[in-house]
Amino acid sequence: MREFTIPPLVTAPQAGGLADAVFVNATEEPDRVVLGRRTTAPAQSPADIADAADAPADAPWQDVTAARFRDEVMAVAKGLLAQGIRFGDRVGLMSRTRYEWTVLDFALWSIGAQPVPIYPTSSSEQVRWMLHDSAAVACVVEHEDHAMTIGAVIDELPQLTRLWQLDSDALAEIAAAGTEIDDDVVHRHRNAVTPEAIATVIYTSGTTGRPKGCVITHANFMAEADNVINLYEPVFHSKPGDEASTLLFLPLAHVFGRMVEVAAVRARVRLGHQPNLAAAELLPAMATFKPTFVLAVPYVFEKVFQGARRKAEAGGKLGVFEKAVDVAVRHAEAMEAKAFGTGPGPTAGLRVQHQLYDKLVYGKVRAALGGRVRHAFSGGSAMDRRMGLFFDGAGVRIFEGYGLTESTAAATANPPEQTRFGTVGLPIPGTTVHIADDGEIWLHGDQVFEGYLNNPKATHELLHEGWLATGDLGALDEDGYLTITGRKKEILVTNGGKSVSPVPLEERVRSHPLVGQCVVLGNDRPFISALITLDPDGVTHWLAMHDKPVPSIADLVRDPDLEAEIRRAVVAANTLVSQAESIRTFRILSGQFSEEHGLLTPSLKLKRKAIEKAYAQEIELLYRG
Repeated sequence: MREFTIPPLVTAPQAGGLADAVFVNATEEPDRVVLGRRTTAPAQSPADIADAADAPADAPWQDVTAARFRDEVMAVAKGLLAQGIRFGDRVGLMSRTRYEWTVLDFALWSIGAQPVPIYPTSSSEQVRWMLHDSAAVACVVEHEDHAMTIGAVIDELPQLTRLWQLDSDALAEIAAAGTEIDDDVVHRHRNAVTPEAIATVIYTSGTTGRPKGCVITHANFMAEADNVINLYEPVFHSKPGDEASTLLFLPLAHVFGRMVEVAAVRARVRLGHQPNLAAAELLPAMATFKPTFVLAVPYVFEKVFQGARRKAEAGGKLGVFEKAVDVAVRHAEAMEAKAFGTGPGPTAGLRVQHQLYDKLVYGKVRAALGGRVRHAFSGGSAMDRRMGLFFDGAGVRIFEGYGLTESTAAATANPPEQTRFGTVGLPIPGTTVHIADDGEIWLHGDQVFEGYLNNPKATHELLHEGWLATGDLGALDEDGYLTITGRKKEILVTNGGKSVSPVPLEERVRSHPLVGQCVVLGNDRPFISALITLDPDGVTHWLAMHDKPVPSIADLVRDPDLEAEIRRAVVAANTLVSQAESIRTFRILSGQFSEEHGLLTPSLKLKRKAIEKAYAQEIELLYRG
């Protein structure tokens, strides 16, 4: 199949913008709890809305009603007007994921302004470029370090007239400035916003080159969010009739996190914010917030799985855990076959085994996600089919999807009734997926962005009469399910002319509990090789289970037993490909690929050129023979 379309489930709004939902919610259900804010003390007034972003992981959550959220948004919107922010102005937001970001987004949208998200790990030069290219007139930062980052380039940003800091009560300061402004002034601004108006400019993190500003309209967000809500709303709940809630821990500077924020407000889903993705902070936050569904990148699910595996091994129950994994996978495969009419479902014996392991193992995996999660969404990068099957068998169905910043997040996702694991699903309602002659994925739909800010050349290269050429390679099966097979620019071609897609190899190696990241190399080289980093938690556990002393990192990467373990992961990955495409040699690195060092994007994709430059010496050693 070369093209597949699913018609929209909702009619595109003909008027209004994203902020309208805040005011409609408050009018229709003023006492409905729509957000949760982790705080050490309750807020006393609309101006007192500072979120305790670094509160203890077990800090209580304060409910925020629709009426209260509207009042907070209105107070900040009036303050922004009083501080000189005008209709059409752009304002930078540089912060981790926290409650104030959502207040600011909707306050800015209420007055027709345009938030410009900036990753909190951005360098001064990156910040300078984004604020300059977007002509931002103001910026909100999280803390003093961010303020200093901007301060280092402030002389090159003459248009930037305001700088506020969240950790210095920025929202209270802004709200206090607007107390003399009438609510009607905000409403006049809000009523002037149309669906075609620009909602935000999101700069692509990019695996190469200078970030480009994606111009995304209110209509783009509404088309994306409303079709997703209409299709998936039933699975937002842990059980019929309960309150739907989700904990947002994806970066709000990324389009995936932003779409979650918008959809949660439009669907009146209770939304919490968690700024830190580290398991030591995320899992306790999940335990206290108790979401009914979550949206994440595969890394989060892998961490939960590996944590459960390590705990089982430490307790002498690794055999039980691995048997439970096998049963979960086989049960999910049988259910998948039944859903597609190709099998009868699990046998009676398999159902009994599955019920037994639900008490012994699966319930503990669900507890790690807060105990109420029964459905989850995964995007940003590919998830291993077996991992998806395991979680499904353990009682958490993960809907894997695919999208770009340029498509306002998801363009495809697996549907609730028929999930085909290992694929990224069907087109989101209102979307068409087309496979070009060279295998490139093209997308069409109302969520496709307007183009790149100040960059008509790049826009022309990507948009073709409304079609978005993604740069990704894929295939549609007979039912319209999309499988990602690689990226055009990432295909490796050895000097012998062999083309190799690195992603499947990297994913399989990375599934080993000792592996953090893997980058496959071989472009214009005689054979395929790999650089591999270690997972710190996995290594700590492995050393303890093998009664090994904690060595220096230099000694660790040369440990023959550890190297043998990693070699097994490489051998397993090589079973996926021909001998000419297999990883011939590898090197274990002492460092990590991280966003802070510019080697990963915020969605944890590899920045291949940056990695090859940073580890040029190690790569040369791999090919010296």
